[in-house]
Amino acid sequence: MEFLILGFFTGLSLILAIGAQNIFVIEQGLKKQHIFLVCFICSLSDFILIFLGIFLFHYFIQYFNSTIELIFNILLVIFLTHFIYSKIKSFSLKVNFNDNVFEISKFNIFLKTLGFTYLNPHVYSDTVFFLGNFSKNFVLNQKILFGVGASVASFVFFFIIGYLSKYLSKYAQSEKIWKIINIFIISFMSLLTIFVIMNIIS
Repeated sequence: MEFLILGFFTGLSLILAIGAQNIFVIEQGLKKQHIFLVCFICSLSDFILIFLGIFLFHYFIQYFNSTIELIFNILLVIFLTHFIYSKIKSFSLKVNFNDNVFEISKFNIFLKTLGFTYLNPHVYSDTVFFLGNFSKNFVLNQKILFGVGASVASFVFFFIIGYLSKYLSKYAQSEKIWKIINIFIISFMSLLTIFVIMNIIS
């Protein structure tokens, strides 16, 4: 159960960031345009990429030697450090929404959502690289629980911001609220960084 919870909060920490995909989901919620489709595509894509990363590292780890594993751990620390630094820099970022409501077809929304998802390099770094790399030393059932937890976090997050954005829009655009969110992200990811560093030096 602890790996399910760890996966949930790790996935939530990665997804709770101001990015193009999240802003797009919120915007579609504000416009009431095909919200379920948008949220489902984003959530399902995360599920696929999370388990792709987990199983790639699960089978690739068999060919690791200590040097390769050390390199991956160092790269992971560098990635985490850069991620935390970007969150600190984003404290001054202001969120703006385009409130010009217009009709758009379901197919166009489908293509647009795929673009915001699969053309976003952070999606791959967060799901395939980070979550796969972070869980590489777990046993198989722990990896699965970790992946399920991270996937549940994606489904919960996307559907909440999609369906409640019209009610919470004034809070979503509040710089104070996003600073609180970023403080949570920075704190949790810093703990994960310490955990990886301890694995390197142990």
